[in-house]
Amino acid sequence: MAKHNKDTEQKILESARNVFIQKGLAGARMQDIADHAGVNKALLHYYFTSKDKLFNIVFEQEFGNFFSSLAQVIASDQPLFEKIKKVVALDIEKLSQFPDMPIFVLNEVSRNPEVILSRLQNIPVEMVLGLFQQQINAEVERGNIRPIAAGQLLVNIQSLCVFPFLARPMLRGLMKMNEEEFKAMIQLRKNEVAEFIINGIKTN
Repeated sequence: MAKHNKDTEQKILESARNVFIQKGLAGARMQDIADHAGVNKALLHYYFTSKDKLFNIVFEQEFGNFFSSLAQVIASDQPLFEKIKKVVALDIEKLSQFPDMPIFVLNEVSRNPEVILSRLQNIPVEMVLGLFQQQINAEVERGNIRPIAAGQLLVNIQSLCVFPFLARPMLRGLMKMNEEEFKAMIQLRKNEVAEFIINGIKTN
């Protein structure tokens, strides 16, 4: 039996991530993943017994890592506006590292909504929203911001951060940008989106 090697396992997970993004869960084959990782199919099955198990690990890693980082920011004792800036920056950084994730998620939700939703059950969304809402309510009581639900605020942030990645080919064409110019524009959005959100909820 082959010796379990963490580097090989990580290489397979990275390859699986790339193949799942390109082809989706239904279109991806274990052979595609093995070829991408430069390993034989038997070795791939030694590390991961099925495509569904591999997909589950990749999907939960990506969303788990994002929500873990998001929860850390929201649970911190930073002022609300600084927290919004950090959430936006985190969102854009994660999307920049994995720019095809939004399309991947939308495609999978369209094809397999039950499968995707079942894989999100372990993400502590209610806890994150509850902590955020407490801080929002405190700022409303101080008269610093208008009332808003934490869920609405996070959806506003996500919408403004995600759209450019979803519409990347269209935006590049309309704005006549090459890939480097697009990436530069995305980095500028860290400040643009944060200021837009903050100005939208401030009372003065």
